[in-house]
Amino acid sequence: MFQKIFRFIGEVKAELRKASWPWDPDPKVKGFKKYKELIDSTVVVLIAIILMAAYVGLWDLINTKAVRFLSEVV
Repeated sequence: MFQKIFRFIGEVKAELRKASWPWDPDPKVKGFKKYKELIDSTVVVLIAIILMAAYVGLWDLINTKAVRFLSEVV
C-alpha cells in the first residue's frame, strides 16, 4: 500500500516539473517582474469577471422590469 502511495507522489512530482508555471524561472529576476505573467493573467480574469457580472446584472434588471410590466398589464 505504501509503495503505491510513494509511486503516486513520485508521478505527481514528475508531472508538476513538466508544467508551465506563470512566473519567470530566472533566479536573477526579483520582485513584481518575476510574477508579471501571473499578475497580467489575474488582471485579465478579474476584468472578465467584472464584465460578466455587469452583463448578467443588466439582463437581470431588464428581465425583472419586463416581467413586472407584463404582470401589471395582465
